[in-house]
This record gives sequence, structure tokens and C-alpha cells, in this order.
Amino acid sequence: MEAKGRSMKLKGGALDRKLQRKSSDSDQPKASDALPLPLAFTNAVFITLFFSVVYYLLRRWREKIRNSTPLHVVTLSEIAAIVTFVASFIYLIGFFGVGFVQSLIIPRASHDDILGEDDEIVDGDLDRQMLKEDSRSAPCAAALPSVDSGKLASPRSKVHGGDLIVTPPASEEDEEIIKSVVEGKTPSYSLESKLGDCRRAAAIRREALQRTTGKSLDGLPLDGFNYDSILGQCCEMPVGYVQIPVGIAGPLLLNGKEYSVPMATTEGCLVASTNRGCKAIFASGGASSVILKDGMTRAPVVRFGTAKRAAELKFFLEDPLNFEPLSLIFNSSSRFGRLQSIKCAVAGKNLYMRFTCSTGDAMGMNMVSKGVQNVMDFLNKEFPDMDVIGISGNYCSDKKPAAVNWIEGTGKSVVCEAIIKEDVVKKVLKTDVASLVELNMLKNLTGSAMAGALGGFNAHASNIVSAVYIATGQDPAQNVESSHCITMMEAVNDGKDLHISVTMPSIEIGTVGGGTQLASQSACLNLLGVKGASKDAPGSNSRQLATIVAGAVLAGELSLMSALAAGQLVKSHMKYNRSSKDVSKVASQ
Repeated sequence: MEAKGRSMKLKGGALDRKLQRKSSDSDQPKASDALPLPLAFTNAVFITLFFSVVYYLLRRWREKIRNSTPLHVVTLSEIAAIVTFVASFIYLIGFFGVGFVQSLIIPRASHDDILGEDDEIVDGDLDRQMLKEDSRSAPCAAALPSVDSGKLASPRSKVHGGDLIVTPPASEEDEEIIKSVVEGKTPSYSLESKLGDCRRAAAIRREALQRTTGKSLDGLPLDGFNYDSILGQCCEMPVGYVQIPVGIAGPLLLNGKEYSVPMATTEGCLVASTNRGCKAIFASGGASSVILKDGMTRAPVVRFGTAKRAAELKFFLEDPLNFEPLSLIFNSSSRFGRLQSIKCAVAGKNLYMRFTCSTGDAMGMNMVSKGVQNVMDFLNKEFPDMDVIGISGNYCSDKKPAAVNWIEGTGKSVVCEAIIKEDVVKKVLKTDVASLVELNMLKNLTGSAMAGALGGFNAHASNIVSAVYIATGQDPAQNVESSHCITMMEAVNDGKDLHISVTMPSIEIGTVGGGTQLASQSACLNLLGVKGASKDAPGSNSRQLATIVAGAVLAGELSLMSALAAGQLVKSHMKYNRSSKDVSKVASQ
């Protein structure tokens, strides 16, 4: 009855809503009730009190030690200072995001509190508000849901005659929250922290989105996914998940071991083609691979008043005598991050410093960034006129094609090779060695040079890299530099057999962190035997995964080039990459 009454008031107009909020505010205490002063002024007061009483108590403690006075004997002023210290300490840690302190002092917002808040946010403050909400939110599993999440089934919306028909959810309480989101009173990004139920938050956000846009999301699944697993690390404001089929290519015989390679893709013929390449490699005795280099990079950019000062810092960083103290500062930020080198480049008054470090089994971008920040803090003291423009100055270079990655490498630098026997080339690949060698020279080498390619001296390395990356929870955007590859082919053994190799200098990959911990991606890593971090040899799992990626690229290059040489590309794609359904009939239904 109370829920119905609240619903009627919400529908009664702006005046009724104001009255309801005033009534609700008078009945229930809020955090803002304890702050009669402006927030910034209150923060300044408590910070000043905190450091003042700490300084006072430390002085009193030192005087007592000098005068041999028992520490437990306190005066009224000292008692007041202790009370002030405790109060200011609780306020500060509560304000800066310790969730359990807030839960002890301020109860988690109920449904009425959500609807009663005036969350008016200008566009410029949106990012800061999102960060603040995320930093203060407790894990969804630890929060107290006000309504069983099962009560809100996946909201169903049907399109009839071009119009979106919304079926209201089963819970009236959720219906009110949806309306509050649609009206802009409750920010969509705050639903997880306010409701304490990630699945319910996604369902409410989804329904609000459908009503706001007038578009149906019926084809986008909601159920069957653990939304708790992505909170604060993989995706914000989820409304569902996209299904991508996973195929298996293999077995890939690499370095004496067999691997079944998972590939997540919607491109027909890709898995089948890679599988044929694996078959040819297997029949020829397998492939071998070598890790040439393993080190993630980050390159901050700083500016000085003169080019001479920028050059002085460059000489300081590249001096071998300074490397050890700098590495100690860098390495203090992580158990696995170990500084390997610093390469500098000057552009006028600006200096770009490319740090390279080992990162264990993590891809390691965050790890190297923390180490770089430590060094920047140290250099600011040694070079006070240094102005740090950004911790990343694109000399790294991440998620964009760059010659520095092609030449120097980043992440894992891998070379993989195999010798394919003459009879395998003819029977499995349906072509001959001479045709493959000629095609590779004219297409992958000369053709790419004519196009001005940067790291693109291959047939389709990015196809395989992207498919394996999505299946194993890597960052798909890093496919850009990770697909840098040069494919080489040469006739050997008196021209009878084919030697093929792929050299990939910048495979950025990991087996821990990011999307690797999600259930589906973790299962694919487990299939390859590289799930999680290696306890015996830190970093070995990520290095092994990098060699598997290179081996899969080798198989994909071999098969596609053979199809091109034999004139089978169009025929195979028409067979495996085209729907047999009558599209006109499907569209008319």
C-alpha cells in the first residue's frame, strides 16, 4: 500500500513530488544533514583539524618522553585533541571512499532515498561524479538488496507497427526507479552502488534506455551473465552482453606440444582456414617459436624551459651509472615489474622517455605506468623546472601503429617458423612451393611496400590475433600493434619444401587481469593451459600464450596464401562466409 501511495504521488505532478521529498527528508536522516556548511569548506576544516591535532599530540608525546611523564596521563586539552583526531579521521576516510566506514555511520540509501535525491549534474562534472560513485561503492555482493533481483525479470519490449511497446516490470518499486532514471533524477551510472544488485541495476538501466530511445533491445541478452564480475574493472553501465561464437582451430603442434586454439569471430571461413594451416603444420612435423624480447613500454613526455635542459635530463637517464638507483625506484611499485631500459628522444624543449619493464603474466600497462609515476616523482625533485605534460606521450606507443614498436618492439617479440613438406603443400594446401614463394614476395613484401605499410607485411595476421584476443580476454584495441607481422617464405631442400616464418615484434598480451578473469575467457585460457599466473615461473604463461598467437598466425598465413595461389579464395568464402538463406524472404517476414 505504501509503494502504491508513493507511485500515485510521483504521478501527481511536480508539487506533490516536492512535498513527498520534504516529507521523506524529515522522516529519514541523510548524510547532508550533518554538513550545515558547504562541502569544500567542511573538508578544509576537517583536514586542518586532523593535521593540527596530530602535530599537537606528537609534540606532547615528545615532551612526555623527555620529562619521563607516563603517556597514559592526559590533560583535558589532550583528551579534546584525541577526540578531535578520531572524529576528523573518521570523516576523512569516510569521505575518501572507505565503504565500511560509511556503512557504520550512514545507512545505505534505500529506494526512497534514491528517488528523493536531486542528482543534477552538468556535462563537465559527469566523469568526476562517476569516479566518485565508483570509488565509494561497495561490491554488489556485499550490499543489501531492497528487493529480490528475481522479481525483476528481463524487461520485455515488443515492436508492433513500428512502435515500441514496453511491458512494465513485475515490481512497482523497480518501475518507480526506472521512471526516475528516465526523468534524469537518478543517474544511470549510480544504480549499482545505490541498489547493491548488479543484475537488477543492468535490467533497470536497460528498460530505461528502451523507453528513452524508443528502440527495442530484445536481441541483446541480459540473463546468463555475472554482472558482479565486471563491476569496476571491465565495463560500466552494462545493459546486456554480445554473443560471439568461438571456434577451435587445431591441433596446432608448436614446440612439441599440441594446442587447440580458441577463436572468437563472426567471419566465416576464418577458423576453417586456420584449421587447415594447423593441419599442414602438424603433417610436416610442427612449428617452433622463440621469444626474442619481453617488456611492456610507457613513455611520458616532459617539457623544460630550454632544449639544453631537456638534453641534460636525457643524458642523466641514459647514463649507466644512474640506471640502478632509477630501477630501484621504479621496481618499488610492483612485485613483478622490473625496469629493463630507458630510451629517450628530444623534440625541441620536450623530452620523451620510453621505459621498458618486465610485467610477469600481466599484459602490464598499469604496472609499468605505476613504476613510471614513481620515477617522475623522483625526477621532479632532481629537476624542479621539469613540467610533466603527460604520463603517456605516444612514444610508447599503445593502440596505434608506430614505427617504434615495429623496430624496437613492445610486449612480447616472437618469431615462429615451420618447414612444410612438398607433398603436404600439394595435398593439403592444393598448391606448389614456387607459387607460394612468388606470391609472398609480390603481395606481402612488394605490395605492402607499395602501399606504405607499417608493420603490415602479411596477408591477414590481424584476423587471427583479434579472434584469439577476444576469446582469451585480451584488450581488442591492442590488436593494432600486436598484429605487426612480416611473413617470409623461401624454398628449401633443393626447392622441394617450403620454409615459412612470421616475425611479430609487439604482441601485447597477458593471462591475468582485465577480461582474462571472466568465466568464458578464463575457460579458453584453461583450454590452452595458460590460465592465470604461473606459480613456478612468473611470466611463463603470458609468454607461452604469445607463442601460441604467433603459431596460429603462421597457420592462418599459410592457408590464406595457399588459397590465393590456388585461386580458391572467392570459392571458399562463397561456401563458408555466405548465408544460404533467401534474404528477401527473411526481410519480408
